[in-house]
Amino acid sequence: MRILHTMLRVGDLQRSIDFYSNVLGMKLLRTSDNPEYKYKLAFMGYGSNPEHAELELTYNYGVDKYDMGTAYGHIAIGVDDAKKACDAARTKGGNVTREPGPVKGGSTVIAFLTDPDGYKVELIERPEASSGLHKKA
Repeated sequence: MRILHTMLRVGDLQRSIDFYSNVLGMKLLRTSDNPEYKYKLAFMGYGSNPEHAELELTYNYGVDKYDMGTAYGHIAIGVDDAKKACDAARTKGGNVTREPGPVKGGSTVIAFLTDPDGYKVELIERPEASSGLHKKA
Protein backbone atom coordinates (compact mmCIF):
# COMPACT_ATOMS: atom_id res chain seq x y z
CA MET A 1 0.00 0.00 0.00
CA ARG A 2 1.05 3.60 -0.57
CA ILE A 3 -0.36 7.11 -0.63
CA LEU A 4 -1.48 8.03 -4.16
CA HIS A 5 -2.58 11.62 -3.68
CA THR A 6 -3.86 14.25 -1.29
CA MET A 7 -6.85 16.37 -2.35
CA LEU A 8 -7.34 20.05 -1.52
CA ARG A 9 -10.44 22.06 -2.45
CA VAL A 10 -9.42 25.41 -3.92
CA GLY A 11 -11.28 28.63 -4.71
CA ASP A 12 -9.39 29.50 -7.91
CA LEU A 13 -7.84 26.59 -9.79
CA GLN A 14 -5.43 28.60 -11.94
CA ARG A 15 -4.20 30.61 -8.93
CA SER A 16 -3.45 27.35 -7.10
CA ILE A 17 -1.78 25.76 -10.13
CA ASP A 18 0.41 28.87 -10.40
CA PHE A 19 1.37 28.70 -6.71
CA TYR A 20 2.26 25.00 -6.67
CA SER A 21 4.15 25.19 -9.97
CA ASN A 22 5.83 28.62 -9.77
CA VAL A 23 6.51 28.83 -6.02
CA LEU A 24 7.01 25.16 -5.09
CA GLY A 25 8.33 23.82 -8.40
CA MET A 26 5.68 21.15 -8.96
CA LYS A 27 4.59 20.15 -12.44
CA LEU A 28 1.03 20.18 -13.69
CA LEU A 29 0.61 16.47 -14.43
CA ARG A 30 -2.92 16.39 -15.81
CA THR A 31 -6.30 18.10 -15.63
CA SER A 32 -9.89 17.05 -16.09
CA ASP A 33 -13.15 18.94 -16.26
CA ASN A 34 -16.53 17.46 -15.40
CA PRO A 35 -19.21 20.05 -16.28
CA GLU A 36 -22.06 17.61 -15.58
CA TYR A 37 -20.99 17.39 -11.93
CA LYS A 38 -19.58 20.94 -11.83
CA TYR A 39 -15.95 20.38 -10.88
CA LYS A 40 -12.45 20.62 -12.35
CA LEU A 41 -9.33 18.76 -11.20
CA ALA A 42 -5.63 19.48 -11.56
CA PHE A 43 -3.03 16.98 -10.43
CA MET A 44 0.33 18.47 -9.37
CA GLY A 45 3.57 16.83 -8.29
CA TYR A 46 7.29 16.32 -8.62
CA GLY A 47 6.59 13.15 -10.60
CA SER A 48 3.63 10.96 -11.49
CA ASN A 49 2.03 7.93 -9.90
CA PRO A 50 2.98 5.25 -9.20
CA GLU A 51 6.52 6.47 -8.40
CA HIS A 52 5.39 9.69 -6.66
CA ALA A 53 2.42 10.84 -4.62
CA GLU A 54 0.42 13.65 -6.21
CA LEU A 55 -1.54 16.67 -5.04
CA GLU A 56 -5.10 16.83 -6.41
CA LEU A 57 -6.50 20.36 -6.58
CA THR A 58 -10.30 20.34 -6.83
CA TYR A 59 -12.31 23.35 -7.96
CA ASN A 60 -16.09 23.10 -7.49
CA TYR A 61 -17.88 25.47 -9.86
CA GLY A 62 -19.04 28.63 -8.11
CA VAL A 63 -17.19 28.05 -4.80
CA ASP A 64 -14.45 30.65 -4.32
CA LYS A 65 -13.42 29.83 -0.74
CA TYR A 66 -13.69 27.19 1.97
CA ASP A 67 -13.59 27.33 5.75
CA MET A 68 -10.33 25.90 7.04
CA GLY A 69 -11.06 22.83 9.16
CA THR A 70 -9.51 22.57 12.60
CA ALA A 71 -8.30 19.01 11.92
CA TYR A 72 -6.19 19.94 8.89
CA GLY A 73 -2.48 20.34 9.55
CA HIS A 74 -0.21 20.78 6.54
CA ILE A 75 1.47 19.28 3.49
CA ALA A 76 5.18 18.50 4.04
CA ILE A 77 7.86 18.81 1.35
CA GLY A 78 11.51 17.83 1.73
CA VAL A 79 14.05 20.46 0.67
CA ASP A 80 17.85 20.51 0.50
CA ASP A 81 18.18 23.89 2.25
CA ALA A 82 15.19 25.51 3.98
CA LYS A 83 16.61 29.05 3.90
CA LYS A 84 17.35 28.89 0.17
CA ALA A 85 13.93 27.33 -0.46
CA CYS A 86 12.18 30.13 1.47
CA ASP A 87 14.21 32.80 -0.32
CA ALA A 88 13.32 31.27 -3.70
CA ALA A 89 9.64 30.92 -2.75
CA ARG A 90 9.51 34.52 -1.51
CA THR A 91 11.00 35.90 -4.75
CA LYS A 92 8.28 34.01 -6.67
CA GLY A 93 5.48 35.48 -4.55
CA GLY A 94 5.29 32.77 -1.89
CA ASN A 95 4.11 33.71 1.61
CA VAL A 96 6.65 32.48 4.17
CA THR A 97 4.80 32.31 7.49
CA ARG A 98 7.54 30.68 9.59
CA GLU A 99 11.18 31.37 8.86
CA PRO A 100 13.58 28.40 8.81
CA GLY A 101 14.71 27.16 12.18
CA PRO A 102 14.77 24.09 14.37
CA VAL A 103 11.49 22.44 15.25
CA LYS A 104 10.49 22.97 18.88
CA GLY A 105 12.08 20.27 20.99
CA GLY A 106 14.36 19.03 18.19
CA SER A 107 17.05 19.89 15.70
CA THR A 108 15.31 19.34 12.35
CA VAL A 109 15.14 22.63 10.43
CA ILE A 110 11.64 23.48 9.20
CA ALA A 111 9.81 26.46 7.69
CA PHE A 112 6.22 27.12 6.61
CA LEU A 113 4.55 28.70 3.60
CA THR A 114 0.86 29.41 3.16
CA ASP A 115 -0.78 28.78 -0.21
CA PRO A 116 -3.37 31.16 -1.72
CA ASP A 117 -6.26 29.28 -0.07
CA GLY A 118 -4.64 29.34 3.38
CA TYR A 119 -3.30 25.77 3.41
CA LYS A 120 -0.01 25.36 5.27
CA VAL A 121 3.00 23.83 3.50
CA GLU A 122 5.88 22.70 5.72
CA LEU A 123 9.39 22.66 4.28
CA ILE A 124 11.57 20.09 6.04
CA GLU A 125 15.30 20.40 5.50
CA ARG A 126 16.73 17.14 4.25
CA PRO A 127 19.91 17.65 2.25
CA GLU A 128 19.15 14.63 0.08
CA ALA A 129 15.64 15.85 -0.80
CA SER A 130 16.37 17.42 -4.22
CA SER A 131 12.74 18.51 -4.34
CA GLY A 132 13.12 20.96 -7.18
CA LEU A 133 11.98 23.81 -4.93
CA HIS A 134 15.07 25.88 -5.52
CA LYS A 135 16.41 24.11 -8.59
CA LYS A 136 15.19 24.14 -12.15
CA ALA A 137 14.02 20.70 -13.25
